[in-house]
Amino acid sequence: MPVGKVKWYDPERGFGFVSHPGHEDVFVAQQVLPQGVKELHAGDRIEFDFAEGRPSPKALRVVLLESARSRRNKKRQHTPEELNSMIADVMTLLEGIQPDLQRGHYPEGKEGHQIAGILRAVARELDS
Repeated sequence: MPVGKVKWYDPERGFGFVSHPGHEDVFVAQQVLPQGVKELHAGDRIEFDFAEGRPSPKALRVVLLESARSRRNKKRQHTPEELNSMIADVMTLLEGIQPDLQRGHYPEGKEGHQIAGILRAVARELDS
């Protein structure tokens, strides 16, 4: 199922449009929203099935992946100074594995898993 972001949604009229990367925007009617979801908000990330329609494709089923409102309400966990220090540490960590990567060798399973977790944590902090 494709994933897109809600471009706009009018709860009074009961419809809106979601971006479908690389394709035409998709019409979303209130009837296809998941149970308990009364409206969508611009920026919400959704997963959807769709069918061709006129004048544009129409969503058949919608799954709300992430609400734009909840992203806006996320509180940062670290100060900019702490994040700066974390990024410096990540850069040192990556410089340590770079020579092996250049020689065509991935980090061992546990080490690779830990590095990926650290990168995701820094990315989440930057994205909040």
